[in-house]
Amino acid sequence: MKTHDRQPADETSYLVGLDLAGRRVVVVGGGSVAQRRLGLLIGSGADIVVISPELTPAVEGMATAGQIRVELRDYRDGDLAQAWYAIACTDDPDTNAAVVAEAERNRIFCVRADHARLGTAVTPATARFDGLMLGVLAGGEHRRSAAVRTALVEALQSGVVADTSAPVEPGVALVGGGPGDPDLITVRGRRLLARADLVVADRLAPPELLAELPPHVEVIDAAKIPYGRAMAQDAINAALVDGAKAGKFVVRLKGGDPYVFGRGYEELEACVAAGVPVTVVPGITSAISVPSSAGIPVTHRGVTHEFVVVSGHLPPGHPESLVDWNALARLRGTIVLLMAVERIEQFAAALMVGGRPADTPATVIQEGTLRTERIVRADLSTVAARVRSEHIRPPAIVVIGPVAGFAAKPR
Repeated sequence: MKTHDRQPADETSYLVGLDLAGRRVVVVGGGSVAQRRLGLLIGSGADIVVISPELTPAVEGMATAGQIRVELRDYRDGDLAQAWYAIACTDDPDTNAAVVAEAERNRIFCVRADHARLGTAVTPATARFDGLMLGVLAGGEHRRSAAVRTALVEALQSGVVADTSAPVEPGVALVGGGPGDPDLITVRGRRLLARADLVVADRLAPPELLAELPPHVEVIDAAKIPYGRAMAQDAINAALVDGAKAGKFVVRLKGGDPYVFGRGYEELEACVAAGVPVTVVPGITSAISVPSSAGIPVTHRGVTHEFVVVSGHLPPGHPESLVDWNALARLRGTIVLLMAVERIEQFAAALMVGGRPADTPATVIQEGTLRTERIVRADLSTVAARVRSEHIRPPAIVVIGPVAGFAAKPR
């Protein structure tokens, strides 16, 4: 069949997975189109040869890393010898047509990037998800196939579409819910939450995530209100263990990351001691993400090479405190204080006594990443007064150091 006699690609394409590991693949062209295609080919383990007189910096980097081989020259007839697969992605239609013609003569499947229907293969919109590979073809309508691919991945990530019919084995998942915005939970965290039978939730866990749960899911409120009511840690541990032993898949949903002042390891120890299997899903910690959302990088080239995260649940000088405030004061980098609003006067005073200049920038972010986010900017000598006059309340993050004075806020 001649090329121009072919039926439309959406009627004849046969979607199949190719095992290209160790097999020669020739990519003609080294520009941005090749750059986008090479990642998946490298991941497949193919023996890749790129033929092009010019390369993008990223493609050159792939060659330097030994991921591909490069021949810096124009395409010549015969370059597809011994190839299993080819891609023609130059900006010259005649060259691309010549590559396809050689591929046809040698019965090598070939993608033509500039005109998909004139090749002998079509690249689907693809994605990897937890051991699955998804591929969508839409007859050369690349935006349509990409949109469907993305929607499928999002459905799998959120748990709207299950990737298995098997029930989840009983056990516990310690899931970090992120800093507050429900969109900032990890993909894995959201997927496991969608499959929970029982959720033990912290006060700082994004409440919108709980609203998404099906009616049959039991939710236990494990809130720890600062200086107020709180569910004892032993009771939380018991709820996790008892739920799992009753045959349930239990998600312990926390704000931030389970291991950043979240007592996550204590819960892990309790489950392990009881013989309950545990999965730990890291979360985006508020210590970094909340300042970031407020336009404050905790490190910045030429300004600070260090940052330290400190719990403010105990004041300086408390017999149980493990913090060396004098050592913190001597640091030149960024100090991020969590749970510090109630004692901000004491922390600021301790840092100034230890040698931190009184005019060191200090910024306080209340309810970071949320619609209700509030930002108060001051310096070390005035931050406590500003916190009181602005009626700042927990949850809030305090950032101290040169970067706290940065003012360029992202959208």
